Amino acid sequence: MEGSTPVNSRTVEDVFIDYKGRRAGLIKALTADVEEFVRLCNPDKENLCLYGLPNEQWEVNLPAEEVPPELPEPVLGINFARDGMHEKDWLSLVAAHSDAWLLSIAYYFGARFGFDKSDRKRLFNMINDLPTLFEVVSETAKKQSKEKSSGVNKGSNKSKSSSKRGNEPETLRKHSKEVPQLKNENGEDEDDDEESETLCGACGENYSSDEFWICCDICEKWFHGNCVKITPAKAEHIKHYKCPSCTNINNKRARV
Repeated sequence: MEGSTPVNSRTVEDVFIDYKGRRAGLIKALTADVEEFVRLCNPDKENLCLYGLPNEQWEVNLPAEEVPPELPEPVLGINFARDGMHEKDWLSLVAAHSDAWLLSIAYYFGARFGFDKSDRKRLFNMINDLPTLFEVVSETAKKQSKEKSSGVNKGSNKSKSSSKRGNEPETLRKHSKEVPQLKNENGEDEDDDEESETLCGACGENYSSDEFWICCDICEKWFHGNCVKITPAKAEHIKHYKCPSCTNINNKRARV
């Protein structure tokens, strides 16, 4: 399959880098690029699979023809259930199967490269420190549902809180977009540790107060500056930020 790990990559770190790349690609498919992903999963086509590639990209394609395949294959026929389930439930189901596929790929390499018990345990711990795809997709769906039900406008979702980044330089607080402050049932601000539930729309990893984040003014998803190649200096000159996914959608519409 395209983008498979080189044979000379034999360390736990090599396999984990491969895992993270494939995981990032799958997260894009199931969150940032979900409209394109849904479109490609046409139930009228044959058994389709969702592949995450090591270069952080994804593709929907037919399974490999060779038997046995070079690598473990994802679950077949994800497209057949697309129109028979609620979209949120379908995406969560695909995410759960994709989690299992990512683990099977990682442990296939572990077996192939002769990892011993300590190496396998270290690999599992590195993987287990990251949220699962199912958790990322469920959290994204939950946030979208809350935003729709609350009827909050775009401006209120981007209110800035100096208490969250009080130890940062003034220029960074001024030009970076703050992660929305969460509220409890009484309308009061929740503890700061709730910030960790905010996930990057590109890599799916948690918010950290020592990292620069930026919010897309179109889809309102949050991104690490590094993931979308935006620095605090660049952010100073951006009035309305559009993430790569929203930019691509607008470009496609313009061409039509």
